[in-house]
Amino acid sequence: MVDHSLPPRPPLGTTNLLVRLACIGGVVAVLVVAFAYVNGTLDPQRLRPKTLVNALETNNGVHPGFRRNHAKGVCVAGYFEASTEARAYSSAQVFSEAKTPVIGRFALPSGNPYAPDSSVPIRSFAVQFSQANGQQWRTGMNSMPVFPVGTPEAFYQLLKAGAPDPATGKPNPANMPAFFAAHPETAPFLAWVKTAKPSASYATQTYNGINAFYLVGEGGKRQAVRWSVVPQSQDAAGDAAPSGSDFLEQDLVQRLAAGPLRWQLNMTLANPGDPLDDASKTWTGPHTQLNAGTLVLQSSQPQADGDCRDINFDPLILPSGIEASNDPLLAARSAAYASSYLRRAGEVSPLHSIPQESKP
Repeated sequence: MVDHSLPPRPPLGTTNLLVRLACIGGVVAVLVVAFAYVNGTLDPQRLRPKTLVNALETNNGVHPGFRRNHAKGVCVAGYFEASTEARAYSSAQVFSEAKTPVIGRFALPSGNPYAPDSSVPIRSFAVQFSQANGQQWRTGMNSMPVFPVGTPEAFYQLLKAGAPDPATGKPNPANMPAFFAAHPETAPFLAWVKTAKPSASYATQTYNGINAFYLVGEGGKRQAVRWSVVPQSQDAAGDAAPSGSDFLEQDLVQRLAAGPLRWQLNMTLANPGDPLDDASKTWTGPHTQLNAGTLVLQSSQPQADGDCRDINFDPLILPSGIEASNDPLLAARSAAYASSYLRRAGEVSPLHSIPQESKP
């Protein structure tokens, strides 16, 4: 049984939030860029992140204290054991230290914190690596291998296509097919989702960092990569995701009570000609892959009180030795996460893991 009885901590106030973030190396510069993007000062014609966040609220409702996307989740903690393979490509301390502590969060890709676990075939996993030198690496990964679209503007149009009609309270059934017909770049995602089988457990899922980044070595040499984490645990033959509200968190708690869970962190090296700024496109053909190390999870906490609750998993918080590509989704995610974070940080309503009536 998952324990949801602990009293939730009050939301982190905006002042305390900024003080905490300012202590993290490199975050101040990221926040300056993010807030400029949120306020529309970088480009008046550019889609504002608050517009994206407003669209998420329109589609999912407003749930005070929760993230506007990936609202339902569970916190985890453990460490990362580096191998030697990534050290030739990156000077990041995470690849040279024997162990780096991590805080993570498994979640569903929905803004509804009470959505049944069986409602979507996608699972998400965000991780914060805290290096001994004070720098952090934050990453958000998904079970899908590609993103549906390649630009923030197209993602906004996708959200609008799924928005409920005020007259019916449900999306217009013609909108989504029309969107996909107008956006042929969605074909790789649609091909995947047609055959995607939801895992029966967070612990048996592969998670992909679908955006490209650069590993940067001591001499400044850059190598573009996409990364993923591959589980050592596998679904048993015939296992399928059960129907129900909270089986994923319950399963995770039970598995961790029996022992640590492990994933291998793989770095796929880009070939010449691979798209580096479009997460909707796959990298085809043979690729060199590095085993960068092993991610080990040891414990879980309900998100209402867990250490992951107040972390903004901004993909542009990177340590020296890892740099972002020019993928426009990265800047949009960073800024939209900041907008969502400030909204929930200032909300006084307590965050609860599940509604009272759905407790076991």
